[in-house]
Amino acid sequence: MSEQAVLTAAPDDKGSRIDKYISDNIAELTRSAVQGLIEKELVLADGKAVSKNYKLRGGEEISVIIPEPEPMDTVPEDIPLDIVYEDEDLLVVNKPKGMVVHPAHGNYTGTLVNALLHHCGDSLSGINGVIRPGIVHRIDKNTSGLLIVAKNDASHLKLAEQIKVHSFTREYEAVACGYFKDTEGTVDAPIGRHKTDRKKMCVTTENSRNAVTHYSVIKQYGGYAHVRLRLETGRTHQIRVHLSYIGHPVLGDDVYGKPCKGLEGQCLHARKIGFVHPTTGEYMEFESDLPDYFVSVLNKLEKM
Repeated sequence: MSEQAVLTAAPDDKGSRIDKYISDNIAELTRSAVQGLIEKELVLADGKAVSKNYKLRGGEEISVIIPEPEPMDTVPEDIPLDIVYEDEDLLVVNKPKGMVVHPAHGNYTGTLVNALLHHCGDSLSGINGVIRPGIVHRIDKNTSGLLIVAKNDASHLKLAEQIKVHSFTREYEAVACGYFKDTEGTVDAPIGRHKTDRKKMCVTTENSRNAVTHYSVIKQYGGYAHVRLRLETGRTHQIRVHLSYIGHPVLGDDVYGKPCKGLEGQCLHARKIGFVHPTTGEYMEFESDLPDYFVSVLNKLEKM
């Protein structure tokens, strides 16, 4: 059965986009989930369906109809998982390079979600819908490393809130192109969808969200650098977009840089993850070793 949430926009909310307003006020709905509801005309302002770019006037009654979850049609698959940690509330998984996180056009099998369904059965949160059960945050197909998976809705909400308020630790390592004059710094530049190529993101002030990445150079190799990066926010392709924006694209990134012979996709690894456990309240931190492909690149750079 569908659920309905009713909100009343305050005068101070005037000018806010409705998708952001709803995601800020209904914890279980991400902004993308709200946009999906808007497309299905399940979001009403004073009884009338709205568009995704609708801006509040202040004082409207906002109705949000949340439909009953659709039956799961993603097939469980017996795919080995590198599980770093697991308990009754969550898992920390070390995703290999080349694995897609959840089913999408062109990748309906062999994903992390297919593997999780086999491993966890019905014990995954349902907040992100039938296609992304348990997925609190994502990393790209050709990015390796750690991500967290929620086994129930309560854990999912608490973990998502930590990401939202930037208390969730996400540290990456990358090989970037070019010589860094400044060995540490911060890229504070908003990210939004590219105007002409909808599969790409870019630094823009139009329909964008704030994005902050902190970086420090571990070692320089002439025209390349081994870099540590810490996410303050978590936008789509954030590290790849930000490094390209400052003139140091990730090695092998064929979307925001250029391909590298012998390397499939970007040399980027989610090295460390840290969070407060949603049940125990204990801060937990996990780190994964650099994978073979990454070490191989570093070894080649050492010999240059």
